[in-house]
Amino acid sequence: RERASVRIAIVTGEYPPAQGGVGDYTHELALALARLGHDPHVVSGVLASSMSAPHTADVPVHRVVSHWNWSCWRDIRSISRQLRPELLNIQYQASAYGMHPAINLFPWRNRSSDGLPVVTTFHDLRVPYLFPKAGLLRWQAVLALARWATGVIVTNPEDELTLTAVGLPTPVRRVPIGSNIAPRPPAGYDRDEWRARWRVGRGELLLGYFGFLNERKGGEMLIDVLAALADKDIPTQLLLIGGQVGSSDPTNAAYARRVEQRIAEHGLELSVHRTGFVTPEEVSASLLATDVCVLPYSEGASLRHGSLHACLAHGCPIVTTQPSVKTPELRDGDNILLVETGDLMAMVEATVRLWHDLTLRRRVGDGASRLAEEFTWDRIAARTADFFAELVL
Repeated sequence: RERASVRIAIVTGEYPPAQGGVGDYTHELALALARLGHDPHVVSGVLASSMSAPHTADVPVHRVVSHWNWSCWRDIRSISRQLRPELLNIQYQASAYGMHPAINLFPWRNRSSDGLPVVTTFHDLRVPYLFPKAGLLRWQAVLALARWATGVIVTNPEDELTLTAVGLPTPVRRVPIGSNIAPRPPAGYDRDEWRARWRVGRGELLLGYFGFLNERKGGEMLIDVLAALADKDIPTQLLLIGGQVGSSDPTNAAYARRVEQRIAEHGLELSVHRTGFVTPEEVSASLLATDVCVLPYSEGASLRHGSLHACLAHGCPIVTTQPSVKTPELRDGDNILLVETGDLMAMVEATVRLWHDLTLRRRVGDGASRLAEEFTWDRIAARTADFFAELVL
């Protein structure tokens, strides 16, 4: 039978115009839920004075949370009484909430008061900051967010294994994320002209990297790959696509400075180009302009990464690191090339293979496009809505 329409309040610590994958995910999910006939409302923080809200009002956004500290309980409960949702969905990533544990304990506080069903979507399992030497208490704060929720959504097999291993009383459902960037370049897009703006010639290899620079994504190794290709006399340039630090995680800025230092150490200033934070259409055009995307995740590739999904959606030939747990969707030599984490020369050799073997490059790119079809937002929203309906009907 058809599922009834559900009014959903989606709580998120970041939302456009703030830069960040959680905010982009929430926006795409809300749009897709609305297309399915549901009634999503986004609940987020007040905008910083330096930001202005997007002109589009495609989904209702309630910017009512003044700070993501203990006062957020009051703000969320107040807007819930106004909206009267059937379910509240917390989009969780610790950095999106300023590393404060208040949101972690909201399901417990909520259950002891009005009992509104709460579903937590974990984008990762990073712990919040409590106080110096808090140790295991930080992990207990993450578990509280899962244990006291009515249901839990995880986006990848790693987090699913971790949470199910602790014996949660809460049902856990895995629902993947998708690409926040559709393959839609600007009208009249010409690949050669787009590459020319970065002074990339026809015979040059253009590496692409999309996403913020942080330690878990291997930015320094990325620069080392570029340097090694230069040492092999392969004419190579690197395009860093999108904003480099984001709005939520302050550690990104410090790591970006380390990457800049690595660029200077190798003398690669003229070989590295940056788009900065640009429109989705410009991101799409830049991804389509690359020859190989190099994503040297230091913890292994994961389907939790929106940057990986964006590269897949654009049919980019991708070189990345072996997932930390079995991820059958990623098939080495078919839709991606996988190397061992931390193995610089293996990553360089895989990149060279793709560059020299056009047939392999096309096969891997076509495989990436086919895989991306499994992660459309309509499919993601349908699976999410089914889980919600199981909990509230």
